[in-house]
Amino acid sequence: MPYVLTVDQRDSRHQPDRVPEALRQLRELPVRRRFERTAGDEFQGVLDDPAAVVEAVLDLVRDGGWSIGIGAGAVEEPLPNSVRACRGDAFVLARTAVETAKKRPQGLAVAATERVAGQDAETVLTLTATLVQRRSPAAWKAIRLVSDGLTQTEAAEQLGISRQAVGQRLAAGFWHQVEHARPTAARLLARACDTAR
Repeated sequence: MPYVLTVDQRDSRHQPDRVPEALRQLRELPVRRRFERTAGDEFQGVLDDPAAVVEAVLDLVRDGGWSIGIGAGAVEEPLPNSVRACRGDAFVLARTAVETAKKRPQGLAVAATERVAGQDAETVLTLTATLVQRRSPAAWKAIRLVSDGLTQTEAAEQLGISRQAVGQRLAAGFWHQVEHARPTAARLLARACDTAR
């Protein structure tokens, strides 16, 4: 059972259109139906992999300025080629979730056919998003290098700082906590979908 992400730009009347850049950023993710602008400053996509959902959410949270709704439920099969023509419970749930997300500081909500499973996933995702939002630019530089596979020593050489300083930046950016939370959030999203079957 897939996940639908409905994402809306916050304060879009006073900001430039950021949807095209977000669509470029998310195009490498494995999807059932690619992310497309659906109306105004809003876009949607359909994903099967809960880890990809977590990745999409954290990418958007990092950039800031988005309300993110995740719907876990059934869709009408076969899916049309365009997400704009798709229908089903997951789309209705994602709409409910994005409207809820607009009222929350982290701009994130999950709605699932099985409400409790969705709430569990939302709780872990929201806590993880809060940690990501608190990262400084210096922490992001170290995290990007280590996440790309460099050792802390190699990252230190590239940044021109000590290995200890890289470790401090990773700690200040909650890198270990977020890395441990990612699979937990994915498992909870999978449970929300499994329960909805």
